[in-house]
Amino acid sequence: MHSTMLFKPHRRLLLGALVALPAGRALAFEGPELYPGERALYAEAAREGLVVSFDTGPEWANWKVLFREFKRRYPEVEMTYNDLGSAATVVALEKARRRPQADTAYYFAASAVDAARKDVVTPFTPINFDKLPAVFREPEGRWFTIHTLNIAFLVNTRLVKNVPQGWADLLKPEYRNCVVYLDPRSTGVGQVGVIAAAYGNGGSIDNTRPGTDFFGKLHAAGNVLRVEGTTPYAKFLKGEIPIWISYENDGLKAKFVDGMGEACAVVIPREASASAPYAISLVKGAPNPNAGKLWLNFTMSDMGQNLFAQGFVRPAVPGVALPADVRSKMPDAPQLRPLDVIKASARKPEIDRDWAAAVLTR
Repeated sequence: MHSTMLFKPHRRLLLGALVALPAGRALAFEGPELYPGERALYAEAAREGLVVSFDTGPEWANWKVLFREFKRRYPEVEMTYNDLGSAATVVALEKARRRPQADTAYYFAASAVDAARKDVVTPFTPINFDKLPAVFREPEGRWFTIHTLNIAFLVNTRLVKNVPQGWADLLKPEYRNCVVYLDPRSTGVGQVGVIAAAYGNGGSIDNTRPGTDFFGKLHAAGNVLRVEGTTPYAKFLKGEIPIWISYENDGLKAKFVDGMGEACAVVIPREASASAPYAISLVKGAPNPNAGKLWLNFTMSDMGQNLFAQGFVRPAVPGVALPADVRSKMPDAPQLRPLDVIKASARKPEIDRDWAAAVLTR
């Protein structure tokens, strides 16, 4: 979790350790190109022979499958990676400014904005760049969103008879002592949750008061079981949380990977919710720039975007065709609003103050 605590969900931090993937057979990929110029770029990348990808821990966002498929398609390019965390990645890029070690860097988009401001990343516009919402990309391509995390209600159906479908539902008396969420002052998902509630209650990124007011009402109704300071994923799996306001992918992982099955319902609130961007960049002075570009194009291709979806994070590129089984787990949700991380960062002190006034003074 980076120093401003903005929007970074939990994951293991394997600080500094680079891990090499095994080499495959040195054969060019077969079949049609994913985009015009792919073969030519691969030829240049093969001369470099390596791409170093910062902060792409294999157990997060399906990176291990993207690594595997990248290596299968481009066997002459080795892949190395680490898992630093968003803020630590920017620090590492700064420290290595004069002799960069990384080719690409992945992070929550607020850290991408920081990296661009510190001039440690360079412009590159990958395939599908122009399809992204404007707030999901830096205009010249110093960073761009490759997938999102989205606020949802994660509901234990063994504990909750009627699954809430929207923000207004959560205020009903039947949900007394049912709702758990994360503290917006110290967690990213808590901050995004307040913004999502603002969207769902007539507000916006420029007017977040309806979001903090909503949580004040939720507490006043007696419907909040507790506010957590760190992710309560294990508690949710154990059946200790009836309704958890969190990221959609946590619920999908609980449902389809960690054994909850039909006991877990995942609901994007009907009124509106927030879609938080995760971004990637080409590092300024990258030692293997063509291999870096090949990797970035792969993540933004229809193939790469589908692989993210298989890992329960939503593709950033609109209109990507997903297989029916993947689409059934993440149905279209037009009520999701793309989060402007620059405005969200500026709003954090106001959200912290307003939430405390709405919740802690009662």
